[in-house]
Amino acid sequence: MEDKELYWHLLGLVAPWRVSRVELDIPGQRVDVWVEHPKGITWPCPECGKECSLYDHSPERVWRHLDSCQFMTYLHASPPRVNCPEHGVKQVNLPWAEAKSRFTVLFESLAITVLLRTDIKEAATILRISWDEAIHLMERAVARGLAAKPKVAIKRMGVDEKAVGRGQNYFTVVCDLERGVVDAVLEGRTKEALDGYFKALGKEGCAAVEVVAMDMCGPYIQATVENIGREKIVFDIFHAMKRANEAVDAVRRQEHQALLAKGDRTLAETKYLWLYAEENLPARYQERFASLKELDLKTARAWAIKESLRRFWSYKDARWAKRYWRRWYFWATHSRLKPMVKVAKMLKRHLDNLLTYFEYRVTNAVSEGLNNKIEAIKRQAYGFRNLEHFKTAIYFYCGGLQLYPKTHGNVR
Repeated sequence: MEDKELYWHLLGLVAPWRVSRVELDIPGQRVDVWVEHPKGITWPCPECGKECSLYDHSPERVWRHLDSCQFMTYLHASPPRVNCPEHGVKQVNLPWAEAKSRFTVLFESLAITVLLRTDIKEAATILRISWDEAIHLMERAVARGLAAKPKVAIKRMGVDEKAVGRGQNYFTVVCDLERGVVDAVLEGRTKEALDGYFKALGKEGCAAVEVVAMDMCGPYIQATVENIGREKIVFDIFHAMKRANEAVDAVRRQEHQALLAKGDRTLAETKYLWLYAEENLPARYQERFASLKELDLKTARAWAIKESLRRFWSYKDARWAKRYWRRWYFWATHSRLKPMVKVAKMLKRHLDNLLTYFEYRVTNAVSEGLNNKIEAIKRQAYGFRNLEHFKTAIYFYCGGLQLYPKTHGNVR
């Protein structure tokens, strides 16, 4: 089999395309393949499919293809253009690549598979492309996926914030809790950002939302109340407990400073012991923590109040949960521990939407998991200076999108 015929098959070409020349550069580990078509044939308009005669050719372009025996392979061609009576001069569709791509469809498909299984830097090394080219491929894949994304109403929605860099740069991440994917990445953590998302959903899309799990963030609350309704908001257990943990840590810091002034290091290096849920405390710390709890420490009382709050969500009925809440609230607000009093009063202001949990039984655990995955993406890419690149990566890895191009073949 001659080189021309071999590469005609390797490139997956179809008539009327044929290989006209193959050049091998052994020192550069590169193969260049030129393809052309015979004269006197018609081409379908890429807009309407009507057969048109050849108008002219675009300048020669080059596409990266799958490697040939470890040699990087490049396809060269001058794309034909037609003059459609309805749509004017248009470049015809090519069977080996999508419009405006610098890579063949087969290479794009391979690149997406590699990128999904490793980080951007490693994928670029494996594919022998630059970091910028890898991001370009991801951008094309995400654009393709978003364009093909079915408009399915989200019934159970999660809203969370994600810090994206130094200072006050944040994304608002909207998740589909049922599918476990990111539905939208919005810049900022403002009412306007989330309000714009709801407006894009339209009245029918907003009406289809059954419940929204979120943090007790004022701007998010305002936007959701105006577009979805307050009765559909569930303040997430994880965020409520996070606030309680922050209060415990505030008590610990205050008490630690007071003890240090007396030369007492009892609370030194104990920060994370008080933040564990009791059943999650590693075995190696249990003996030490048990002895700390026996001491007359304000931090121990704050921890006990925090752990008792977790029982609120264990009830099956909202009425019993509310009764338990009253007892817990009295204890917390009479503890004489200012951080615990403050968090108890904050939770009371939002009690109605803590109690909606017992109707919907939904948490933001999926959003938290996706948030952790997004953080890993950021670390692997050594941070994203370009926020659009970071947003692309989030959609690519967490969006549940159809990223792959259509299989190449006869487009005629």
